[in-house]
Amino acid sequence: MQVILLERVAKLGQMGDVVDVKPGFARNYLLLQGKALTASKANIEAFEAQKAQLEARNLETKKEAEALASRLDGQQFVVIRQASDGGSLYGSVTTRDAANVATEEGFSIDRKQILIRQPIKELGLHEIEVHLHPEVMATVNLNVARSPEEAELQASGKSIQELAAEEEAAAEFEIAELFDDIGSAASDDDDLAEVVQDDSGEEQPEEDRG
Repeated sequence: MQVILLERVAKLGQMGDVVDVKPGFARNYLLLQGKALTASKANIEAFEAQKAQLEARNLETKKEAEALASRLDGQQFVVIRQASDGGSLYGSVTTRDAANVATEEGFSIDRKQILIRQPIKELGLHEIEVHLHPEVMATVNLNVARSPEEAELQASGKSIQELAAEEEAAAEFEIAELFDDIGSAASDDDDLAEVVQDDSGEEQPEEDRG
């Protein structure tokens, strides 16, 4: 199926290009999103008549997208999720989740603009793409953690594995200290028992005897 592109489409073509695409892709994406028109004679003529206006509008929206990208690129957003001790999420982080946290931080982003290349199913820092315009993209990080405190530690560069190892080492240290305290207390009890036994075994002076 032939369509005429109304804007640049990655890996497909530039504005005004007539390209061959699969009918399903055309109907369910290009035509639905207003990115293209069927390449009929009437539509091609209509495009040529409006080409200057379309190019001007594209340039304006591109500038707006670039301004937003300059503020958005490199941002880090915290997503709080439940997870196992090993760091596996109960579910996954979606484009809707990413759009919601970005909006909460003051960035107006639609989930359709977000691309998550690898499913986010683990705690940690995950890079995602935000396509603000056919020619403008920003990259942001999602800090997926079980609590704000854990997110802060991850932001400082510590992985969930490192945090788990530190917690395990701290627990082992506390247990070792507990056993040391118990051993010390038992030793003190033994010393006290010996002193009591020594005191009870001493002979009384003759003047104190009946």
